[in-house]
Amino acid sequence: MEQLAKTLVDWIEIESITGSEADYGDALGRALEGKGLSVERQEVEPGRFNILARAGMPEVVFCTHLDTVPPFFGSREDSDFVYGRGSCDAKGQAVAMLSAAQRLLDSGEDRIGFLFTVGEETDSAGAAFANAHLADPWRPRHVIIGEPTDGLFVRGHKGIFGGCLVGHGQAGHSSQEMGPSAIHELVASTGKLLDADWGEHESLGQGTVNVGHFHGGIAPNVVADSAKAQILIRTVEDPATVEARIRGCLSEHVALEGAFGYSPVEFHVPDGEESVAVAFGTDAPHMPDWGTPLLFGAGSIRDAHTDNEKVGKQELIACSLRHEQTVRELLG
Repeated sequence: MEQLAKTLVDWIEIESITGSEADYGDALGRALEGKGLSVERQEVEPGRFNILARAGMPEVVFCTHLDTVPPFFGSREDSDFVYGRGSCDAKGQAVAMLSAAQRLLDSGEDRIGFLFTVGEETDSAGAAFANAHLADPWRPRHVIIGEPTDGLFVRGHKGIFGGCLVGHGQAGHSSQEMGPSAIHELVASTGKLLDADWGEHESLGQGTVNVGHFHGGIAPNVVADSAKAQILIRTVEDPATVEARIRGCLSEHVALEGAFGYSPVEFHVPDGEESVAVAFGTDAPHMPDWGTPLLFGAGSIRDAHTDNEKVGKQELIACSLRHEQTVRELLG
């Protein structure tokens, strides 16, 4: 237990906020090379790279992400937990995976590999790049994605649809009958979005919408000629259906720009395992060629992205043991 915690503390101390993952990637690369694995630094863009590592011909791949959300803060620990940015999301996942892999390798099992991606917390650029450049000898049948899931297998997670709503108006003096006001148009449209029904899924529950950023206008006595709002919907329907519903809520003076999204994702759950559905997203939608996905990990999503992020030391051990068991079942 103490060795896992020590390794995790060392990795937490390496800042790896999205866009600055290189130092942590290098540390992981050295750790994997130390286990005798073949390691590749797959350049996604200048200064940013995924880490791929394999023993033999990978049939099961462990995958989690290199980046963390800001702000960076260092580690501390007590008898039960390791705290710090990335402790559960997702450096703790990497620690558990490497520990499981060591026992598999020691037993002679070499049909395993690793993929550590950049950019999961923003645009999954690393996962998309790895999917587009999958080549021999990488032909995995299964990919185990590590995220904080309270030590439970996940059977599915919601999709995402987002974009920018842009309001267009006519500037003028607010005492006059002028306009339209871009802000008024945008407020009315977002109000309809908030009142809309975003569908319901038997396992995933209801779709939800969030207006996360709203800005525009010049002054209280000036009719606004422009306004913007960033929206994000946790979807339980396909992107085309969601987009059509969004556009149906918009006035003629509001446009949807920069739309992106993916459908809900289903995961493999081992026989007899309790499973849950979650609302948060992962790299899984962006790497369909990497085999049937599983989603499992130590820690809680409720602690991720907070100033009290943590993971239990016993959770790391249990997660590592379950990873080993899962790989043996999948390869059996």
